[in-house]
Amino acid sequence: MEKRLYVGGIPYDSTEEDLKTAFQGAGNVTFVKIIMDKMTNRPKGFGFVEMETEEEAQKAIEMFDGKEFAGRTIKVNEAKPMEPRQ
Repeated sequence: MEKRLYVGGIPYDSTEEDLKTAFQGAGNVTFVKIIMDKMTNRPKGFGFVEMETEEEAQKAIEMFDGKEFAGRTIKVNEAKPMEPRQ
């Protein structure tokens, strides 16, 4: 079962392909999305990566959480469901 990870602190010039390539070191990446600002169409500095299995997701967290990625320290943890806005 796929496991979605939150990735924060992504450098603004990084691409989804950059993330995918890096995270493939932990296993099979099934989905990558960098969140864009709707007004400026620029990256917001965070995104999501889905790993194929729970084990690969855990390995990715261990490999990347608190580590440097393209010159910035990134935060990687299990993504939580989006809460409804009021």
